[in-house]
Amino acid sequence: MPVFTIETTYRLPVYRQQTYEAATIDEACRRAIDDDDWFTEKRDYESAGETYVTGIWSGENAAYSGAAQPIPSDYVEAPQRIALHLEVLLGLVKVLASQSDTEQLDRAFWLERAQPAIAKAEAILAGGREPD
Repeated sequence: MPVFTIETTYRLPVYRQQTYEAATIDEACRRAIDDDDWFTEKRDYESAGETYVTGIWSGENAAYSGAAQPIPSDYVEAPQRIALHLEVLLGLVKVLASQSDTEQLDRAFWLERAQPAIAKAEAILAGGREPD
């Protein structure tokens, strides 16, 4: 039976609370983002993110020692899944938006492509597995 080395990751929020003097909220936010002093950082273990797969290799203890295998999209971090699928959805919307009044939209053709994209988007947002 095949053996795989799987690398999983979760994100651990690290935060700080600093006070900034500024004329506007926007300026205060910019100062906070630009501030690279994290001496007072705190780790928020209670808000750790989901566990997701960041690497797959064939073989035992094979991490980074051979060609990485593609990660099934169900196991990619949710924000990355959303970003990747956004490209598909944007493509569909752009095609539909580019139809002129004189062009006939082949509804059946585009509906056949839109329905799986919608089902996948709903699964991603629900945090579930994508439809086959």
